[in-house]
Amino acid sequence: MAEIIHSHKSLATNPLKTSTPLGASLAYLGVAGSVPLLHGSQGCTSFALVLTVRHTKEAIPMQTTAIDEIATIMGGSENLEEALINLTKRMKPRFIGVATTALMETRGEDIVGDLKLILERRPELRDVRVVLAKTPDFDGALEDGWSKAVSAIIDGIVEPRDSAAPLHQQINILPGVHQTAGDIEWMVETAESFGLTPVVLPDVSGSLDGTVPDHYIPTTFGGTTIESIAHMSRALHTVAIGEHMRAPAELLAEKTGVRSTVLASLTGLGPTDDFVALLSKISGRAAPPRLRRQRTQLVDAMLDGHFYFGGKRIAIAADPDLLTGLAGFFASMGADVVTAVASTANSPLLSAVPTARVVVGDLQDLEDSAAAAEADLLVTHSHGRQASERLGIPLLRVGFPIFDRLGAMHRCTVGYRGTRNLIFEVANIVLSGLHEHTPEDFSHALPIVEESRHAGATPATC
Repeated sequence: MAEIIHSHKSLATNPLKTSTPLGASLAYLGVAGSVPLLHGSQGCTSFALVLTVRHTKEAIPMQTTAIDEIATIMGGSENLEEALINLTKRMKPRFIGVATTALMETRGEDIVGDLKLILERRPELRDVRVVLAKTPDFDGALEDGWSKAVSAIIDGIVEPRDSAAPLHQQINILPGVHQTAGDIEWMVETAESFGLTPVVLPDVSGSLDGTVPDHYIPTTFGGTTIESIAHMSRALHTVAIGEHMRAPAELLAEKTGVRSTVLASLTGLGPTDDFVALLSKISGRAAPPRLRRQRTQLVDAMLDGHFYFGGKRIAIAADPDLLTGLAGFFASMGADVVTAVASTANSPLLSAVPTARVVVGDLQDLEDSAAAAEADLLVTHSHGRQASERLGIPLLRVGFPIFDRLGAMHRCTVGYRGTRNLIFEVANIVLSGLHEHTPEDFSHALPIVEESRHAGATPATC
């Protein structure tokens, strides 16, 4: 059982965690025809927008209420109302997701009440679904913002179950914030192979997958439709990925009566088996031959790759659920997790990370601990590249943001196929760092051999 250590530094030297409202914005981007609206200053939104664009390499319709000094003191409800009206007129969204920032939450405004009054007195907003998630930057990180936004969508849009309506062969999937478009596509394909119709919330595989429309669309292009979200009560079961999705799954179950299962991760042989077994149980069907073949391919990849994992010292820094899943994956392949740094302590699974201790800190904690532990591989997002260069340790980029490599949203590291690809990626990093021996490497042994010969001994041969 890992010991949880809280860093008590006065500042984050090299921040690991990403803001809560940015996590909420990413979730809102998974809804069709949506516009995320950050209720705060322009600077807060600009930072989130730039980071999201660099990660996804896509146009992001993120907007702001542009709170200035006067609104900060006098109140920002007028800015919120003006922003909602302007967005509705100019962008014609079907959905607006509001995420609060620390600026407004610190002031202590009744933002929920303000939004309710705005929606009641403005008929222009009747055809737009507007939800609000309270996501101040000082409370939590990326996972928490994503979770709160999904809960707000469920609370505001999902309709209660009609007891007279028949159930469909539908399954609800609530992916975690670190599931990419490639990850979600694998989950959807797998659910469909069991004869199920998956409804994914949020579905960034439809809105952030690089599809180019034939005309300009100011809102998100793709994602889960409002109608699909409203009818999530018709599902047979809900599957949530990651501990941070437990709250939305429980809220959905409370509102609709649909039972839910929370899976900690989908990376690795065991976690994928759990997912496939659950789908088989829900659908009443056996796993199709395609999945069985993918599983054998993963087992073969594990056999081929374990030579390059065994005994390797791994240093990981990530959000809690991503950290937990990756640490379990590396441990299952025979590697040693010598350093584990979490962005927050908001997950009860941190104590189960296979390492001596988990530090709740920043990338400076990762760098110092990795150097002391003589780590062989750093695992974190792109902001860890400076530590990798200083320490001379290779970096495996995971999570958000990844802005110095292409294809982050299409990378798949879940399921049999994704885990196989991750094994090959890590093994190839190790292989690229191995030294190829030359005759000069063995020159130091020649005097020993000559000495043995003069002494009458016979040198050992291979």
